[in-house]
Amino acid sequence: MNTVISVKVDKATKEAAQEVAKSMGLPLSTLINAYLKQIIVTRRVEFYAPEQMTPKLEKLIGEVEKEIKEGKGLSPVFNTGEDAIAWLHKK
Repeated sequence: MNTVISVKVDKATKEAAQEVAKSMGLPLSTLINAYLKQIIVTRRVEFYAPEQMTPKLEKLIGEVEKEIKEGKGLSPVFNTGEDAIAWLHKK
């Protein structure tokens, strides 16, 4: 016998989760049931919260990406260790 669980979720979260489920060819309820069963089996709840980059880090990454596109700051590919050491001595 199935039962109903009512959970309040903001609209954007629900729609995004439905899209994920749909892309897998599953209804959202199947994903939620699978997650609840996983919690029961593993006795664990895991959360993922990606860390936000600071504006300073974003700027630094942008500068590095620009240098890479311009071919700056890149070392050549070496076939031997001796080639790499010779290149370093030239610098």
